[in-house]
Parts: sequence; C-alpha cells; structure tokens
Amino acid sequence: MSIKADRWIQAMSQTQGMIEPFCNEQVRDLDGRPIISYGTSSYGYDVRCAREFKIFTNINSSIVDPKAFDENSFVDIETDVCIIPPNSFALARTVEYFRIPRDVLCICLGKSTYARCGQIINVTPLEPGWEGHVTLEISNTTPLPARIYANEGIAQMIFLQSDEECAVSYSDRKGKYQGQVGVTLPRT
Repeated sequence: MSIKADRWIQAMSQTQGMIEPFCNEQVRDLDGRPIISYGTSSYGYDVRCAREFKIFTNINSSIVDPKAFDENSFVDIETDVCIIPPNSFALARTVEYFRIPRDVLCICLGKSTYARCGQIINVTPLEPGWEGHVTLEISNTTPLPARIYANEGIAQMIFLQSDEECAVSYSDRKGKYQGQVGVTLPRT
C-alpha cells in the first residue's frame, strides 16, 4: 500500500462505503465511561457488536446440523449486555455493514480483552466482493457465565489488499451469505 493503512481504510470507507458506519479514530470511552475500544486501529478496524443476539440453548435436545439447522436452538434477545451461558455460544452481528472491494480479503480476529476472559470470536474471512453485516460466533469456553457488551468493540478486521482484482468474486458466485442483514443462521 502506498498510503498508511489507517488512511487507506478511511479512504476506502469514504469513497466506496467499505465500512458503514465508519469511525476514523479509536474510541476508548463514551461519556467518560471506559469501553472496549472500536474504530480505526493501526492496521485494521475494530468492529462493534450490535444489540441483537441469538443465544444457543439445548432445551429441545436438538442435534446441531449445518445442513438442517433448527432455529429453535436459539433464544433471540435484544440487549445492551448479553450473558452467554457456560460452555455455550451466541451469535451476534456487527454494527458495521461491509462492502469488500474485489482486490481485498478481510480476516477477523477477536479482541484480546475478550480472549483473556475465555471468549473466542469466530468469523470466516470476508471474501472479495462480499457485503453485509458480519455474523459473529461468540464462544464462552469458561465454566462461568460471560458478559458481552453491545455497541462496544468485539473483534478486529484486518484487510489484505492484492495487487490485482480476483477473477471471480463472492458476489460473482452469488454466495449464499451475500447482502446479509442481521444475525444470519447457517444456510446450505
């Protein structure tokens, strides 16, 4: 990249709508209250978790099957603080909506604040040409309930730019998660 990474992310967001809403600085507090940071970082962008959560429950004793996923395996809540049961997980989404350029691959890693509390954030790479809200899988690996804070940082997006566009993008392939809005369950 010929310009600094943080300026490249800002330029791509302002000219191509790569990240909406976009925050061009690292936000560490709201109204004087410390939060888990979000916004532009040195070589990436820290995303926020929205208020929509799907908390996994085994109340129906279902089998977890990606080809026939039972939507009743989740309890839907909208809240500022989500409690994930011990050794369980929840699905959430980013506040930000992404439009990945044809020459960029985006990798998501969980923030260290959550990792140090036993919370694993899992997201597959955002492929060139993909767009939508990012569905986040948040695993609570501890034997205790865990808190997740909405509208605060949860993961960092790292952008890898190629020197040329991909031959076939995610949108060209008509990928099944293209344009997803909200928390999206598995599709086949």
